[in-house]
Amino acid sequence: MSLNRQNPGPTIDPPVRDWDGPLYARARVYSSGHRLPPHSHPTAQLLYAASGVMTVMSEKGVWVAPPQRAVWVPVHTDHETMVRAELSLHSLYIRPEAALWMPDEPAVVKVTPLLRALILAAIDLPAHFAPGGREERIQALILDEMKALATAPLHLPEPADRRLRLMTDALRAEPSDPRGLSEWAETAGASERTLARLFVAETGMTFAEWRRQARLLAALSALAEGVPVTQVAFDVGYESPSAFVAMFRRSLGQTPARYFD
Repeated sequence: MSLNRQNPGPTIDPPVRDWDGPLYARARVYSSGHRLPPHSHPTAQLLYAASGVMTVMSEKGVWVAPPQRAVWVPVHTDHETMVRAELSLHSLYIRPEAALWMPDEPAVVKVTPLLRALILAAIDLPAHFAPGGREERIQALILDEMKALATAPLHLPEPADRRLRLMTDALRAEPSDPRGLSEWAETAGASERTLARLFVAETGMTFAEWRRQARLLAALSALAEGVPVTQVAFDVGYESPSAFVAMFRRSLGQTPARYFD
């Protein structure tokens, strides 16, 4: 479920209160099932999943980052993080003025091999260092490489309308639910036509597109945990593994096996 916009979480400072340079990096490992409750930071964050899968939620939607992807979280963005497969998380805390070109809303980005190496190097940097040295150059290179980051289509937008929320909450909990709009109309208390119009207006997607994206994100989390493709296909509502693999390839450009190589 997305965050309750009426009950924002606390603002949490980075692990150190003062550091040199535009960013500070740290790494932690979280076990599967761990939850970081709603909170925000006075800095922006780049949350890089070296291994494992995380789901980041805000009032605007849900973002899923499988291995070798990262989630960009802007400054003061209330968010919650859920861990599926054991997560090796590398967090960059970035001063707000240091990355003004990054999006104003969360986004999943593809981490390049160079950025990956730079993030790993930044983890070992001290909080304080002399100007003009290796530490400063590494941090500058990280920001330069972030300018070229490409977003990944791993976002599920969240509607505001309570009738749509009833549907989207149920579909995130059970993505294999086969009900169409005509069947949801009675449950949601609105006509099929009204629901169809609201879905496009509030999410930018048709109902069918939104459900397909919900199934894709649920599948990514399960696949990263090692669940076989066949089981994942049926669990998220596909009638055959081949239909699921075809959807996966259309959405992400690769089969599940190649995507997680």
